[in-house]
Amino acid sequence: MRDDKSAREVRMSHDSGKPGKSAGHTVANVAITHPDRVLYSEQRITKADVARYYEALAPWILPHLKERPLSLLRCPEGLKGECFFQKHPDTHFANEVPRVAIPEKQGGRSDYVYIGSATDLVWLVQFGVLEFHPWGCRIDDLERPDTLVFDLDPGPRLSWRVIAKTAKSLRERLATLGLNSFLQATGGKGLHLIVPVRPELNWEQAKGFAQAISRAHASDDPGNLTTNMSQTKRKGKVFIDYLRNSRGSTSIARYSTRANDGATVATPLRWDELNARATANRYTVNNVRRRLSALRADPWEGYEEARRPITRKMLKQLKLE
Repeated sequence: MRDDKSAREVRMSHDSGKPGKSAGHTVANVAITHPDRVLYSEQRITKADVARYYEALAPWILPHLKERPLSLLRCPEGLKGECFFQKHPDTHFANEVPRVAIPEKQGGRSDYVYIGSATDLVWLVQFGVLEFHPWGCRIDDLERPDTLVFDLDPGPRLSWRVIAKTAKSLRERLATLGLNSFLQATGGKGLHLIVPVRPELNWEQAKGFAQAISRAHASDDPGNLTTNMSQTKRKGKVFIDYLRNSRGSTSIARYSTRANDGATVATPLRWDELNARATANRYTVNNVRRRLSALRADPWEGYEEARRPITRKMLKQLKLE
């Protein structure tokens, strides 16, 4: 996922984990306007700081984000201003970043941006992007997802013990099917289980597969788990959201910043890190580089090698055939 050079770059750039003052206003060959604009007021993190964060983390981000259609959360004035989702770039938005035209269900085609390089990442930061939300497919195979996402979204005041237990048991269920899952702290309240698969099923088939797994899992512990979107039915439970596997749906990217007061970052974890002391929002723009510089290996080492096909045997196990 990364090489020794990228590890050295992170070590050199973390500067005790805290972004420093800019020597200039160009980052990854992008001229940053308003570099001192404060995006995260509590931490005094500026636009230039965020741009340098993405430049430093690009070797970790790009393997999972490159050449995937994106939806973007923009906060051009920082968290104190308006934040909004943007799916389709207009003619004035980041023209330096590549686009792909995607057929829409209702007919016609719409443009989406995608990332090809660290420079593209920083261009989007220049245009106020704080969150990157990729599709579960690549631009060269739009109708067949290569990633399944199980979003564990806890109700208010639900104990961490229940969330962690749910993640571990769902990992075991996926393993019995022959699938490998990778753990991500979302930077918010919950966890994502990410499953790399071979792009062989279409979107409806992949969503149906994820739905069957999620419903089977929820039925094993109905007191704590649900797949029902209703807020009243989700109260006091972990909502297993399989709808992120629908065509056009997205999930937060690995190492994406989050648009919240804590300046948190969606962070891949090793499974042995999921303990009573873990949280979904421990890592931030200010400390995630320190974490990465101290790691001996990528928390998601072996991700591509873990990619598996969804087989007829799996479908039969879930009574989908």
